Amino acid sequence: MSFTTKLIAALAVTTFAIPAFADSIMIKDAYVRTAMKGAKSGAAFMQIMNHSDTDDRLVSAASEVAKKVELHTHMDMGEGVMKMMHVEEGFVIPAGGMHGLSRGGDHVMFMGLTKDMIQGESVEVTLTFEQAGNMVVQIPVDLERQDHGAMKHGNMDH
Repeated sequence: MSFTTKLIAALAVTTFAIPAFADSIMIKDAYVRTAMKGAKSGAAFMQIMNHSDTDDRLVSAASEVAKKVELHTHMDMGEGVMKMMHVEEGFVIPAGGMHGLSRGGDHVMFMGLTKDMIQGESVEVTLTFEQAGNMVVQIPVDLERQDHGAMKHGNMDH
């Protein structure tokens, strides 16, 4: 890889790492990932901060990278079994607060991927909030991140 290519890649990663703003909503530390090359699904994780004095709600997400995009969470079904579930009502982002989308918890789920997610590239995602409206964000693909507390998917029921 040439120096110029490395420099462009570094600038792209830095650009995508900058928090995104939509009036009172700020997206920070966002990334997307899949389990492996050729995967049919992937997920996005981020911190969503609400700098207003009114609760807001992330109600949906959309992206051309997948046939279907939903807001998901994990439900403990007992006996060590976790089930991933669509959260139709979305996620409350409290006034003056934050809601984290993280591995093993709430997240944006991409189902029926239309292309591979490649390390260092980005995915365009439209987040829709009740109060703040639509927010288009470029989220970097990070297949190498090792989050602390990430759940093991051995007993996952999709």
